[in-house]
Amino acid sequence: MKEVEDFMIRVIPDIVVLGGTLLMQIVAALWVLRRMASGTGRVTRRFVAGAMAGSVTLLAFGFLLRFNTIGRHFPGWFPGWGRGVVIAYALLSVVWIAIYVLTEPVVRSQHHPSRRRFLRTTQAALFAAPVAVLGYGTFIQRKHIQLREQKVVIPDLPMDLDGLRIVQLTDIHLGPFLARQELDHAVGMANETRAHVAVVTGDLISNARDPLDDCLQSLSALRAEAGTFGCMGNHEVYAQAQRHTERGAALLGMKFLRGEAVALRFGTDSLNLVGVDYQRARRPYLRRAAGLVNPSAYNVLLSHNPDVFRVAAGQGYGLTISGHTHGGQVRIEILQADLNVARFYTPYVDGLYRQGPSSIFVSRGIGTIGLPTRVGAPPEVALLHLCRT
Repeated sequence: MKEVEDFMIRVIPDIVVLGGTLLMQIVAALWVLRRMASGTGRVTRRFVAGAMAGSVTLLAFGFLLRFNTIGRHFPGWFPGWGRGVVIAYALLSVVWIAIYVLTEPVVRSQHHPSRRRFLRTTQAALFAAPVAVLGYGTFIQRKHIQLREQKVVIPDLPMDLDGLRIVQLTDIHLGPFLARQELDHAVGMANETRAHVAVVTGDLISNARDPLDDCLQSLSALRAEAGTFGCMGNHEVYAQAQRHTERGAALLGMKFLRGEAVALRFGTDSLNLVGVDYQRARRPYLRRAAGLVNPSAYNVLLSHNPDVFRVAAGQGYGLTISGHTHGGQVRIEILQADLNVARFYTPYVDGLYRQGPSSIFVSRGIGTIGLPTRVGAPPEVALLHLCRT
């Protein structure tokens, strides 16, 4: 039953995107035929019909690439990049249609030749802009991993935990969109922080064909005073790799916490570090986590899904560390509105949030999923500084 639910969760967003894109393209094609090609012959109509048929074929092919029964017939890199290109095309086509519908009536209403030329040039620039943005996000920002330092003020933090440093890696998605050398670079950045604790909060890979063992080998190079700990993400669930991840990590000296706690001693005070498996949406969150809270220690929760924060705060966790959202991955600010798809899933998208005495930090992570680009949400290694003031 869980397998069917996981399958539907993964497929339904693709179906919505596919259906919405096709609907907009069909409406746009009919609009063009009616308003712009009404006085032309069969050639124009056949061209528009052929373009629509090609678009439908491309979108359907991209949708089918997400299934292993189709993807296994291609080289390992092809399903990820092929699907990514199709998603980029779908996104661009929707933006282009919107630009055309909004600008074409204005252009055609101008009878002065110089004004019309100026507006045509402006229209062409508007068509080129989203291509340039996606290109920048794919070939530059996606690869530029930053070190992000975040101060977390906790007035009642135990004295010997004041100044504690926790370094976080999350949403690695090692595979077609992230090379192992890039992950090794991120691990090196994390080690340079000389953190007290290192945590990995899920999504080491994207699917079962990705190199999980290589990812674990790279992560085993993480160095922290108290060790490296982790929790499972949704893609470990989808790839049916939770047990393999847990066992493989243990052999390499890392501990993935699956509904369990570990007490870390610093001086005379303790940090109670708790990790949970991926918390599914539309289910009661953290059903067994309340029993893992230690009243005599400072409690930190590792949960891939940040949407658990309200429940975690109510259970007594002082800090929750999460990922999952990629910081929106593609974020556009229009009229002071932050537009990104992660907003449909959770209000906790990127950075530090507070509820009473409790806090959550959501990292943008390192890798990408679906679309091989990052816009307005650069990849990061996160370093949390816990302090009393």
